[in-house]
Amino acid sequence: MARGPLRHFDWNLRSCGRHGHATYAPDEEALARRLHAPTPAGDAWRCLRCGDYVLGEPRGRGPAEDAPIVLRGRALRDAFVLRFLAVERGVRGLLLVALAYGIWRFDGSRQALQRVFDSYLPTLRPLADRLGVDLQNAGPVHLLQEAFAASHSTLLLVALGVLAYGALELLEAVGLWLMKRWGEYVAVVGTGVFIPLEVYELFEKVTVLRAGAFVLNVFAVVYLLWTKRLFGLRGGRAAFEAERHNESLLEVEAAAARDEATVAAR
Repeated sequence: MARGPLRHFDWNLRSCGRHGHATYAPDEEALARRLHAPTPAGDAWRCLRCGDYVLGEPRGRGPAEDAPIVLRGRALRDAFVLRFLAVERGVRGLLLVALAYGIWRFDGSRQALQRVFDSYLPTLRPLADRLGVDLQNAGPVHLLQEAFAASHSTLLLVALGVLAYGALELLEAVGLWLMKRWGEYVAVVGTGVFIPLEVYELFEKVTVLRAGAFVLNVFAVVYLLWTKRLFGLRGGRAAFEAERHNESLLEVEAAAARDEATVAAR
């Protein structure tokens, strides 16, 4: 049961408010009777998402098996979380690709950049001394000096590694946004393999950025494993599909119509 400010939040109504009701008129007469209601104002059809009856023509018609897949309840909440994670992965992936390009460009312009660095560093040193800053041993300056000293092959390998990591993040983003099961597996594996490195970095130095990234990545892995039943967890894919079918209003009504027909035939 939801607690706090979300205890009365209805994901079905939120989605219907944004995208409209999902009404459908099945060809099967018994099922159509359960989804249709005549009113003085005209015919009303039951929304397959929120369950309310909506006046007017249905948005679709045809056999029940051709009805659109309508996410509802927990499936809508899961879709929201997956797309939030997809956006985060997408932004991170684009930044990594941009960083890889920057490292490649830096390697090609290293001599010019080093001349600029060497000319401006002495100019800034008197101001840094007044402020009590050891400019020579400052983190960014030290990092730049190491980069200038790195070989061409080292920088190329770093750029390729960063580019591959960025491509992996973008692949995760696409799979999660489209809510594909392969995307969930890629996200769990791709995120999980870097968690030990993040733990090591936290032991070295705890920062808000590192701690936030660690918490988000652990949440993503645990959430996907538990709710999507990956790697056979909690019954695996079969149990996940059965759970989704049990939440489908159309399938629930179809089962009820079959039960009615069975009782009437006795």
